[in-house]
Amino acid sequence: MTLHQVAGVRLNVEELAPAVDDRSPLVLLHGFTGSVESWRSFADSFGTCARPIAVDLLGHGGSDKPSDPALYRPEAQVAQLLGLFDRLGLDRVNLLGYSMGGRLALQLAVVAPERLGCLVLESASPGIADAAERAARVRADDALASFAEREGIAAFVDRWERVPLFASQARLPAAVRARLREQRLTNDPTGIAGSLRGFGAGVPEPLWDLLPTLDVPTLVVVGALDSKYRQVGRDMTERMPRGELAIVPDAGHNVHLEQPCAFARLVLHFLGG
Repeated sequence: MTLHQVAGVRLNVEELAPAVDDRSPLVLLHGFTGSVESWRSFADSFGTCARPIAVDLLGHGGSDKPSDPALYRPEAQVAQLLGLFDRLGLDRVNLLGYSMGGRLALQLAVVAPERLGCLVLESASPGIADAAERAARVRADDALASFAEREGIAAFVDRWERVPLFASQARLPAAVRARLREQRLTNDPTGIAGSLRGFGAGVPEPLWDLLPTLDVPTLVVVGALDSKYRQVGRDMTERMPRGELAIVPDAGHNVHLEQPCAFARLVLHFLGG
């Protein structure tokens, strides 16, 4: 575990493969309740053409878990990542984010597109366009945060695993589901609550109107079984001047978990590997 102090917090960062001079950095951002462990199985494949660097986002894994939601807000986490890039000497990176991590990657892309070579968004959204729906999601996530604080991480994980978005994961081998649950159980209620309140899906202002200005090569990956994000992906790439959509068969929301080989092939092809 390597902690870096950036923008007033400490983020855990792991190099998943030995650095090679001619390989561009590929920064990997996990989803909600995830960690650097979400990407460890891709170390060898991504390492063939990139320098994979996994980050524990604030409130997760080995990174700090403050209680103040302001530290989790989009602008705060973008500043943390940009500070991390500076600290690691990364002038320009390829950025891959899953779900919450994809939401953050997109936030960074519109603020500092000059820091990106390309962007991979897996099951990510530019935000909730409808203000009333956004406010309702903020209230729901605050209630979910209070549940985690009150009932503890095991009860929270039990509830999170029953979210309909993850229904397709029931088809995964028992050992894979067990590893995923074990990783989720390493989370701390304070970090989970802070992340929900400061960077839940209803918090960021929607970025839909800015997508036509995002001149960064972008691969949007969605699962064919995830009807909500399949449509979001189509709508996003229609607005992006350099967007490309990939729909992966027999996968739900977490494509890299449910179809890892197909996911790796898509990413490597996009990176030119």
